Amino acid sequence: MRLRALAMMAILAATVSGCVSASTYRDKVGEVGSLNEQIVQILEQLQAEQAAKQEVQQALDTANASLEEAGRTQHNLEVKLAEVKGNLELSQRASEEMRNERDMLQSKVDELDSRSTDLASELDTQRSLVAQLQEDKKRLMGGATTAQEEIARMQQRSGELEVIAARVPDLERRLSQRDEEVGQLRQATSDQEMQMARLMQERDQLSAQLRRHEELLESEAAEKARLQQERAEKEAEIARLTRTHADLRKSLEDEISKGNIRIQQVRDRLTINMVDKVLFSSGQARVKPAGLKVLDEVGAILTNVHDKQIRVEGHTDNVPIGARLKNRFPTNWELSSARATSVVRYLIDKGLVESANVSAIGYADTRPVAENETEDGRKANRRIEIVLYPKDLSEIASAVNP
Repeated sequence: MRLRALAMMAILAATVSGCVSASTYRDKVGEVGSLNEQIVQILEQLQAEQAAKQEVQQALDTANASLEEAGRTQHNLEVKLAEVKGNLELSQRASEEMRNERDMLQSKVDELDSRSTDLASELDTQRSLVAQLQEDKKRLMGGATTAQEEIARMQQRSGELEVIAARVPDLERRLSQRDEEVGQLRQATSDQEMQMARLMQERDQLSAQLRRHEELLESEAAEKARLQQERAEKEAEIARLTRTHADLRKSLEDEISKGNIRIQQVRDRLTINMVDKVLFSSGQARVKPAGLKVLDEVGAILTNVHDKQIRVEGHTDNVPIGARLKNRFPTNWELSSARATSVVRYLIDKGLVESANVSAIGYADTRPVAENETEDGRKANRRIEIVLYPKDLSEIASAVNP
């Protein structure tokens, strides 16, 4: 705006001082108007590029936030893994203590079994002796002997028998106690074995949980590495596209300065917008010689692009096809498609792009960039757009159906 004001002031001053004629004044005013239009176009392009840079920065910030979230998740999983490992170690120590206690109880049971066997043997011996003494007593009492020695001996044996008989209930009680203790110890051993089995099951569950956490940690680490790699690849892709943008602007500088070509980059998509008169004569779908030179310059840059899909789009205004061209192009659909196809065929035939990476499509007047009520608006809508976008299938789908 300052340049425009200064230019106007200079022309007015020259006119007032009588240094220029009226025709020269009109020429100068025309030049100033053209200069103002170029300045407005440059400002619009600068604003578009600044918006594109802001969107790229936002995408990078989002990727960084995803990486930080993945890092926090990994830290939480590592803390939980350490807790699970601690529980597993406690379970193993408890299992070892229970095993030692079970062995000790089993040793006591074996000892009591041995003592019970000895007591039972002793009881059997005493019972056998009692039975023998009772038989001797019966035999002696049934005999005819009356000797005092034999009576005294029998009385002594009878006393011994009574003493032994008195010991029998105590031995039976002690044997019963031993049997009860053995039963209790066997029950305790069974309880210990059940508790041991439960601990072993808990240990197996903790081990399985530990394996799941380790697998989850590995998965999180792999996901984090994948995100980092994707971010690096995306940054490299955007950097390559930015270099392509700069090369195209340098190569097409003349046409850009005339307002015939506009180049816009938004994140990882680049659009080359060419008004139809750059490539085609009115009502024609064959590229004119001057347009071929422009395509050669564009193709020289695109031939080095291998990581993008290239789509050539044909667009028209909403004015119906005239009667003179109806036989060739019944509607704007056929005209826009034919023009896009002509550009694609030339780029492929000249070996400037790979056929697998390029496609053509006609949109007729369905995607205007300006109002069709004015000549300038219709002129802007009659255009060819060459769009570079990522090869990833999901991004391709979103690009085709925005």
